[in-house]
Amino acid sequence: MIALVRDNMAPLMFGGMIVFMLIGYPAAFSLAATGLFFGFIGIELGLIRPDFLGNLTYQLYGIISNELLLAIPFFTLMGAILERCGLAEDLLDSIGQLFGPVRGGMSYAVIFVGAILGAITGTVAASVIAMGVISMTPMLKYGYSTRHTMGVIAASGTITQLIPPSLVLVVLADQLGRSVGDMYAGAIGPSLIQVGLFCAWVAFVSIVWPKDVPALPPEGRTLHGWPLWRKCLRGIIPSLGLIFLVLGTIFMGLATPTEAGAMGVVGAMALAASYGTLNWQLLYQGMASTMRITAMVVYILIGARVFSLVFQGVGGKEWIEHLLTSLPGGPIGFLIFVNVFIFVVAFFLDFFEIAFIIIPLLAPVAEKLGIDLIWFGVLVCANVQTSFMHPPFGFALFYLRGIAPRSVKTSEIYWGAIPWVFLQLILVVIVIFWPGSVTYWLSKEPGMDPSKVNIQIETPELPPLIDFNQPPKIQ
Repeated sequence: MIALVRDNMAPLMFGGMIVFMLIGYPAAFSLAATGLFFGFIGIELGLIRPDFLGNLTYQLYGIISNELLLAIPFFTLMGAILERCGLAEDLLDSIGQLFGPVRGGMSYAVIFVGAILGAITGTVAASVIAMGVISMTPMLKYGYSTRHTMGVIAASGTITQLIPPSLVLVVLADQLGRSVGDMYAGAIGPSLIQVGLFCAWVAFVSIVWPKDVPALPPEGRTLHGWPLWRKCLRGIIPSLGLIFLVLGTIFMGLATPTEAGAMGVVGAMALAASYGTLNWQLLYQGMASTMRITAMVVYILIGARVFSLVFQGVGGKEWIEHLLTSLPGGPIGFLIFVNVFIFVVAFFLDFFEIAFIIIPLLAPVAEKLGIDLIWFGVLVCANVQTSFMHPPFGFALFYLRGIAPRSVKTSEIYWGAIPWVFLQLILVVIVIFWPGSVTYWLSKEPGMDPSKVNIQIETPELPPLIDFNQPPKIQ
C-alpha cells in the first residue's frame, strides 16, 4: 500500500486538490493545506528532503517582491473609480440614442460601451455592475426580452477579460513568463472578433425574433443632430485619452504595466473630477474594493505556490508532461484537451484560481510542444471568459442577480447567458485554427537567437610565472 502511494503521489495530490475545490472550501487555504499535507507525507516516504520545504521562503518572497503584480491594485482601483464616476452613463445614453432607430440599438450600445469600459477599467465586476445598473431598467422598459437583456449585459461586461488592459492578461503574462505588452498586443485581434460576433448575434436576433429587440420609440429619442454628437464626443474623447494613457504608453515602451496602471488611476480621478463626482466616499469605496480583490489574489497566489512547490517535488511536473504530451493529435490534440478541461474547470474555479493553479502545470507542456506562449495565453484568456458566464456559477450572473429586480427570475438570467457562452466558444475555435488573429499584432522585428550568438574574446598576454622557490633577484 505504501509503495502504491509512493508511486502515485502526484495524481493523488492533484485529486486531493480537486476534492477540496468540489467541497467549496476557499481556494487559497485548500491549496496551501493540500500542499503542506502531501509535503509531510512526501518527507515521510523519502520522496523529498525536509529542507526542500525551505524553498517556500523564497517562493513567498518572490510573490511579495513581484513588481508586475502591483498592476493589479492599480487597475482595480481605476476600474472602481470609473464604475462610479458617471462616464458609463454618458456613453450608454449617447450611443444608445445614436443607435436608437435601429432594432437592437440598445444592445449594440451596451456591447460598444462594454468594450470601451473594458479598455479603460480592466475589471469584469466594474463593467458588469456598471452596465447592469445603467442599462437594465431602460432595456426592460422599452420592451427588450428579459433573457436577451441579461445575456447582453453579462457578455458586454465579461469581454473586459479579453480587452487590454485586462487583469487576466497581466496575471497570465506573469505565470507564462512573457511580456505584458506582447500579451496585450496579441489580444487585440480576438477582442475585435469577439465584439463582431456579439454584434452579429444581435443582428441575427433582430431578424429572427424582432420583438425581443425593438427600436427605441420616438419618445425615447430625446437627442437629435449636434446635441447628440456633442454628448457622444463628451464621453468618447476622455475615454480614448485614458485608453492612450494606459495602453499607448505600454505599447510605445514609455511605461511598464505598473506605471501605466498608476497613471490610469490619476487619469480616472481627473475624469471623475471633471464629472463632479470625485469625493472621499467614492475614493473610500474604490480603495475598499481594491483591498479585497488584491488580498484575495495574493492569498490565492501564496496557496498556489505552496501547492506547486510540493507538486513538483513529488514528480508532478513529469507526470503532467507525460500525461499531456502522449495525447493523440499532437499540439492540436493538446489544445483541444486543454480548452475542454479549462471550460469544465471554470464551472468551479474563477479565473485567478485557473491562472495560478492550472496554467503553471500546462505552460511547460505547451512550450515543449513548440506552442507560442503568447498565443497560448490569449487562447486561454478567451476560454476563461466563459468562467464568468456559464450557469450556475458564473460571477457575472451573480452580479446581475444582485442588481436585477425581484421580478426577474434567476432561470431567465441563466438561459439568457447561454447563447453568449457559445459565441465565446466560437472565438476559442477561431483562435485555435487562425493563430494569425493573435500573432499579426505582435512585433515583427527580427529576434535574436541566443544559441547562435558567438562571442570571441581575445586571450590577453599573461605575465611570466614567478618561481617562488628561487631567491628574488636584487638589481
